[in-house]
Amino acid sequence: MAVQTGLGEPRGPWFVSPELDPDGRGRWDVPGSEREAARRSWRRRLLSAAAVVALSTVSGAAAGTWAADRDAPGPAAASAAPVPAELVTAAGKTVPGVVSVMVGGASGASASGSGFAIDNEQHIVTNDHILAKGGSGPVTVETSDGRRFTAEVVGREPGSDLAVLKVPAAARLPALPLAKPNSTRVGEPVLAVGSPLGLAGTVTAGIVSALNRQVRIGNGRHTAVQTDASINPGNSGGPLVNARGEVVGVNTAIATIDGNGSIGIGFAIPIDQVQQTADTIIGRGG
Repeated sequence: MAVQTGLGEPRGPWFVSPELDPDGRGRWDVPGSEREAARRSWRRRLLSAAAVVALSTVSGAAAGTWAADRDAPGPAAASAAPVPAELVTAAGKTVPGVVSVMVGGASGASASGSGFAIDNEQHIVTNDHILAKGGSGPVTVETSDGRRFTAEVVGREPGSDLAVLKVPAAARLPALPLAKPNSTRVGEPVLAVGSPLGLAGTVTAGIVSALNRQVRIGNGRHTAVQTDASINPGNSGGPLVNARGEVVGVNTAIATIDGNGSIGIGFAIPIDQVQQTADTIIGRGG
């Protein structure tokens, strides 16, 4: 089966759904104290680090249907929440510095994700698992205005799931400003920018849901920024930015149910770790 641009194979570790009884009912449907115990177990499993899927991967798109009696009064239409002007400005500043990352041969990308310029030397930060999935194929980046450049792999750090690329100076990617370490706060608005499902330049909004969340990233367990901004396969390597347009993390993983897409629980590698790893790879870390 051909792999579409922006998609890849699901990559674990997996979120484990509740076990089902032979009749198909969830284990939380049992009565009495067993039901409460099952609910507690479900909460623990939902928050476990095993509930992580790398974001350069394929995930089924969830769809829903609704039906209502045409004669019955329907619910009042929900109005869209106002978008702070700061987020509009932040999105406009961020998108030009974000690229789609494609790894593979001339017949099509075998893996893809996102990345962003971290300095004026045209270094790009992305996720290592995108390169790992693509194997030894050439790496190409596409800018927000549709230009494509062959990228050099400067270095990789599988343990933290980070990698650094470099493109020619002609790309003229604007470097995104980085947030100061330990400046991110729970509840502050953030934007996730990248190429979910191959849709370049996509911006979604949310808040910082939690800090120092323990999740499995790369080859080990790390602390992550949790967000409810909608992030999906293809967002891997893209920036999570605050209302000032500063990068607070690199979108890397999501929690899923049965391998489906975003359920509002995403994880980003904190920017202090990103900067330290990138500086080491580039050779600025001493």
